[in-house]
Amino acid sequence: MVEIKNPEQIAKMRAAGLVVAAIHEATRKAAVPGASTKDLDEVAAKVIADHGAKPNFLGYGGFPGNICTSVNDVVVHGIPDRETVLKDGDIISIDAGAIIEGWHGDAAFTAFVGSGHAPELLELSRVTEESMWAGVAAFRNGNRLVDISKAIESYIRRQPRPATGKYGIVEDYGGHGIGSEMHMDPHLLNYVSRKRGRGIKLVPGVCLAIEPMVSLGTPLTHVLEDNWTVKTDDGSWSSHWEHSIALTEQGPLVLTAVDGGKAKLAEYGVTAAPDPLG
Repeated sequence: MVEIKNPEQIAKMRAAGLVVAAIHEATRKAAVPGASTKDLDEVAAKVIADHGAKPNFLGYGGFPGNICTSVNDVVVHGIPDRETVLKDGDIISIDAGAIIEGWHGDAAFTAFVGSGHAPELLELSRVTEESMWAGVAAFRNGNRLVDISKAIESYIRRQPRPATGKYGIVEDYGGHGIGSEMHMDPHLLNYVSRKRGRGIKLVPGVCLAIEPMVSLGTPLTHVLEDNWTVKTDDGSWSSHWEHSIALTEQGPLVLTAVDGGKAKLAEYGVTAAPDPLG
C-alpha cells in the first residue's frame, strides 16, 4: 500500500526536509581533511537537536549513527566512527534524515574532501546528481513510477563514458516511499526492469525519496561483516545523491531542497509547487 499524504502532512514533511537541508549544509562544511566520520555524525546530531527534531537513522534496524557516511568505494550505509579519518582527495556520501511530529525527511549528497580530485570523480558526482534531477522532473501527475526510473537511467546512459569505461548503476539499492516512516512502498529502481512493469500511477499525495547511486565500474555490491556498510565489488568509487519529494496538485515539491527544487526543476521546464511553509 502506498501512503497518500494530505497538504497538512506534506507541510510537516517539508519542515523535516528543511532540517535535513541544514544537516547537509553543516556536514558539508565539516567534511575536511583530518575530520573523522564520527565528527560529522556529532555535527549532524547537534543540528537535529537544535531544530527540535529526531534522527530517523539512529537505531533504525540497529544502525548506530545519526547519518550514514560512505567514503570512496562505500556506496551507502557507512557507519560513522573515529577510525575513518577523511583525507585530501576523498569523496564522501552523507545520507541524513530527520523526523518532525512523526513525519520524515531523507536526503543524501556527495562531498569532495580537500582538493585535487580527478576529473572523472567530479564528473561522476555531476552525472549522479543530474540523473536524480532528471528523475525528479519526471515525478509528475499522471506519470508512472517507471517514468522516473527511465529518466534516471536514460540520463546516465547518455553521458560520455568515463576513463574507467562505464558507469555502474547500482542494482541492489534504490529509492523508496517516505512519509510516516522513512522507508515505505513503493521501491524505486534507478533503471528500467521489465520484471517490475510500469509501477504505480503518480498522483497528488505520493511522496518519494529519489536516490541514484552510481559507480565508476561495476553495478554489483556486497555488504561487510558489520551488516551495514555496502561496497562496490570491484573497489570502484561511487556517488550517491538523494532528495525527498512530494507530488502535489501544483506539481513536485522537493522537500529537502532549501528552495523546494525551484531552480533545478526550472532547467527541466518544470514549475515547482509552492512551499507550504512560505
